[in-house]
Amino acid sequence: MQHNMTKKILFNAFVCILAGNSYAQTEVENLGKQVNSAFAEVRPTISADGKLLYFVVEGNPQNTLFKSDKRAQDIWYAELENGTWGAAKHAATPLNDQKENAVFWVSPEGNRILIRGSYVNGKYAGRGISICNKSADGGWSKPEKLNIRGYDKMSHDDYSGAFLSNDGKTLLLYFSEEKNSLSNDIYVSRLTENNDWSQPESLGETISTYDYDEISPSLAADNITLYFSSDRPGGQGEHDIWMSKRLDDSWKKWSEPVNMGAIINTKKWDAYFAVDAKGEYGYFASSQNSLGQTDLVRIKLDESQRPKTVALIYGKVYNAKTKEIMSVPLLYDLIPGENNEGNALSSPVDGSYKITLPYGKKYILRASADNFFPILDTVDLSKVSAYQEIHRDLYMTPIELSKNLDSNGKEIRRDIDSLDADGSEPIEAGQIVSLKNILFDFSKSILRSESFAELNKVVRLVKANPTMVIELSAHTDKIGGYSANLALSNDRARSAREYLLSKGIEANRIVAKGYGENKPVSTNNTDAGRQLNRRVEFTILKK
Repeated sequence: MQHNMTKKILFNAFVCILAGNSYAQTEVENLGKQVNSAFAEVRPTISADGKLLYFVVEGNPQNTLFKSDKRAQDIWYAELENGTWGAAKHAATPLNDQKENAVFWVSPEGNRILIRGSYVNGKYAGRGISICNKSADGGWSKPEKLNIRGYDKMSHDDYSGAFLSNDGKTLLLYFSEEKNSLSNDIYVSRLTENNDWSQPESLGETISTYDYDEISPSLAADNITLYFSSDRPGGQGEHDIWMSKRLDDSWKKWSEPVNMGAIINTKKWDAYFAVDAKGEYGYFASSQNSLGQTDLVRIKLDESQRPKTVALIYGKVYNAKTKEIMSVPLLYDLIPGENNEGNALSSPVDGSYKITLPYGKKYILRASADNFFPILDTVDLSKVSAYQEIHRDLYMTPIELSKNLDSNGKEIRRDIDSLDADGSEPIEAGQIVSLKNILFDFSKSILRSESFAELNKVVRLVKANPTMVIELSAHTDKIGGYSANLALSNDRARSAREYLLSKGIEANRIVAKGYGENKPVSTNNTDAGRQLNRRVEFTILKK
């Protein structure tokens, strides 16, 4: 970080503007004796529905390192039941260990959390951020570090941190690129098609200043409103909570940060601000009128301090045949088109899921699992503007493979001509249909014009069967790397889907998925076999 006197002058000038900002805030509400104690409660992390609260407690005798370090910090949590917070509980291993422990983020469904530290096979490996997944017994998996490209070389701050957007696609980080520096900046990293994270990039000078410290980013459910802590001019004390709005999809253009006011901010060090999906309350730590050193509190936010309104979609995922709960990945996309708006995971404990979706749009919610037909459920939020919690249970139907296996147990692939509008073959759910002459240039995903005739047959078939839903899949051979093949097949499947959409097929009737080299139909040891493996086909999900 280099010194920038010009920017410092601009900040000082901006203090005058900030002085004119005032909010009609209500009084701070202490979360009570069930949550707070005689010790220091800090760093609140609230779930989307506002019913699960993770936080850090310093100095509690139950903390893992208390015997050797009276200021040791561990993860604790509390649950809201019938409007009342239950007793705070000490998180068990593997969340707490012989290190300084903290939760950075909890997913909307509560099935994933980010914690401090880099872990490999559950063992601490240094600075970084790791993820834990809920296990079927209600505990947590061993933490595994997030693979963030370039992070180890960029970050030199032992107390760096992170926050993940509710859609699971955008990671906000704070750290210092200079050794022994007291000034951190906030960065953005994006989920890649290889399921790792891109190299962090600065949020830009409006947020990440040259001369001041920016830490503890918290992104609201609208994916636009950012709360963070900084010692920049215009604050009430050492560090204050500030708010800014993202102005475009570059993640580098932001509105000028606004101080959150004297009720939230004190003359001391203020950081770690959290907001639930409804956006009505902000949660933070305060030493004012506290039961101990610092307590967790909340405040009803002024309208100007709130994020944009979202909807909370919740429910459970079931096996439609057995009614057993299922833990499956969920994806949601915009209608029209497929923009991969976000992802979620239903709980292995009770099958529950929760996602947050901004208003003004239509979405397709998809659930998928091996040997089950994918679910496509439409969520229309185009005409809704107030916060709602919408219940949607999802029932996944098993694929009866026996109907589509030959005498040798191999999948039967039918020719599109036998199922076309005038075809003789009966149409059944689960049928796999081969497509010929779906052509792309080498290592490219743009359709060649020679492909259109075959895809037009698919258009005719789907239009002739108004209730039909298909999964359009692309496959590769083993030439090239696994990740590259998977990414290429996904791109090719989407290209074919986009062509069908351009011909008037509804978006919720076509699922596009790339399988890479995972589903060969022949050997990869011969040219002829590899040619067969490089294919586009579709499966009839619903006739």
